Amino acid sequence: MNDKELVAHQALQYVSENMIVGLCTGSTANCFIDALAKRNKEEKLNIKVVSSSVVSMIQAKETGLQVLAMEQIKEIDLYVDGADEITSDLTLLKGRGYDLVREKLLARAAKKFIVIADESKIVKNIGDNFPIPSEVHPFAWELVKNILMKKGTGDIRINAGKDGYAITSCGNFVLDFNFPEKNTEKLNTLLSITPGIVEHGIFYNLAHGALVSQNGRVREIWRS
Repeated sequence: MNDKELVAHQALQYVSENMIVGLCTGSTANCFIDALAKRNKEEKLNIKVVSSSVVSMIQAKETGLQVLAMEQIKEIDLYVDGADEITSDLTLLKGRGYDLVREKLLARAAKKFIVIADESKIVKNIGDNFPIPSEVHPFAWELVKNILMKKGTGDIRINAGKDGYAITSCGNFVLDFNFPEKNTEKLNTLLSITPGIVEHGIFYNLAHGALVSQNGRVREIWRS
């Protein structure tokens, strides 16, 4: 069992009967979805799931899990997701994908939000390894970029084909910015109050715990 599979299976200990579980997207998430489906079938747990992306929704359906639409829920019991960066106080950076709004909605709606990752995702400050993404209304991106340029450096995200702008699942654009400011609370506030930003990649005071794998072992970090 590799580190991704190991941490995904570790997260299963927080799953119990009749739960609604939020699913994320990515290679580690794929391991969790497969493991969850197997346990749900073997133990008849009656688990229902809601997904932050079309990709994980399709995988969940293919594995036999009962999928709910986001419009059908008011809260969820457990959300298991990955992160691009994790600090010691469990602030997360997310958004290299394109589902910030859905991911943060599920994170906020969860009674328990657990991050699964490997040791390479641990950083001292948010933004150490990746720029901070902000999902913006298409009509507002240049105005938002001009505001953020006074605080940092960045630009609009280009799609994988390099022939246009990256589009989120909600139809928005993404600005990726680096900031000299390293105080997470200040950065979170700056992006949260900037008009035109629909959502951003700093997940502040949302994760309850993290399961972090390295060399065949998993350590747990919990918010105090």
